[in-house]
Amino acid sequence: MGYRLLLLSWVLMIGLLGCGDHLSSSQSQAANPSPTPETIASPSPPSAETRVTPIAEAAPRVDGDRLFETVEALARPRFDPGDRDRARRYLQQQLEAAGWSVESQNFDGGVNLIAQRDGTNPDAPILLLGAHYDTVPNSPGADDNASAVAAVLEAAHLLKAPTPRGLRLVLFDLEERGLLGSFAYVSPQTIENLEGVIILEMIGYACEEIGCQTYPRGLPDSLPERGDFLGVVGNWPYHHLTDAFEAIPRSGSPTRVTLTVPVGPFLELLRSDHAPFWLAGVPAVMVTDTANFRNPNYHRLSDTPDSLNRSFLEGATQAVIDVLYQLLTRPQGEAH
Repeated sequence: MGYRLLLLSWVLMIGLLGCGDHLSSSQSQAANPSPTPETIASPSPPSAETRVTPIAEAAPRVDGDRLFETVEALARPRFDPGDRDRARRYLQQQLEAAGWSVESQNFDGGVNLIAQRDGTNPDAPILLLGAHYDTVPNSPGADDNASAVAAVLEAAHLLKAPTPRGLRLVLFDLEERGLLGSFAYVSPQTIENLEGVIILEMIGYACEEIGCQTYPRGLPDSLPERGDFLGVVGNWPYHHLTDAFEAIPRSGSPTRVTLTVPVGPFLELLRSDHAPFWLAGVPAVMVTDTANFRNPNYHRLSDTPDSLNRSFLEGATQAVIDVLYQLLTRPQGEAH
């Protein structure tokens, strides 16, 4: 998870970047005043128009052993060019072994990996699932961000069969140096026909003690004191992705705490690869174990596989698979 506070300049440009087709006049701030911290902590239940209706067929089940083997394979520093190249080769091999064709997007200093399968309905929009694969120096990055990358690879295995909507998988480079990979990726061409973006940012750590969970300033005191939940943070005024995480039965996966926030006031919530999508007016969520607000191993040598909670990681990954499966198989024309 990167710290690039130069994002403030991008926030100030939101009036230019966020006024495209993804934000209709009926969703303007004149019609919907910005929510306060008190209102974003307890989102209202989805309305009849936005509620995701559960489908009869269950989503495929996560292979916990395969998931953790991926974490172990990735868990060494991925900061220097050679280390990131080694990780890219492994990730491309794994995606191809799962049946996906992989493209590379080269940008100044880095390489993003992109894989996509089209939907069976050519008129249906697509979903994007992404995570960054680089680390800070001298950290093996098991939680940050091998846990999330492993979940993306698990989705590649489990969600490769045809569905009405298409699925795009993106593994971003250089997130830790200022979200460089995701900023290089987001453009009018790449966000066209995106129904939603799910960015995974550290999903493998949990803590049970009261007080082990902290939060950025400005969020309400009513949020949980234990770090045993999965955080899902979306951009106001969009709700269909956070609604989906609320609506899908948990089936053993962690409790979810969902927030929908305005882009500007919460810079701590702009520290991962969802931020460029937010700033371009695209519906996107960050799914996270809350990183340094919970995990004491954040950006340290101690961010190793044995520090993770395997059952939490497996349950978090299953929650993502469940939501994606629901969204991918929803009939075209059904309201968000």
